Amino acid sequence: MGYVLLAGAIAAEVAATTAMKYSEGFSRLWPSLITVAGYVIAFALLAQTLKTVQIGTAYAIWAGTGTAVIAAIGMIFLGEGLSLAKAAGIALVIGGVVLLNIGGAH
Repeated sequence: MGYVLLAGAIAAEVAATTAMKYSEGFSRLWPSLITVAGYVIAFALLAQTLKTVQIGTAYAIWAGTGTAVIAAIGMIFLGEGLSLAKAAGIALVIGGVVLLNIGGAH
């Protein structure tokens, strides 16, 4: 159940971060409200996740997956380019999450 909650936290964080782009510095009401609500939901779900998942593992998955998904959204939907450095950075983030999870396995 912890990982289901974590997936929800990641989805809420990604939605909030994407909405933040459209809030234009919190000058547009609805994207601003979606941003705030998304982060509240994300942290509430992350807090529930931590009841059953180790903090290092949960946070690594949450931050790493969120970063990679937001980078992909930027490239696919917001016209951000893909450079070799950006691709390497995303690969390193994903690799770091995998290594943290391998290192935390018992």
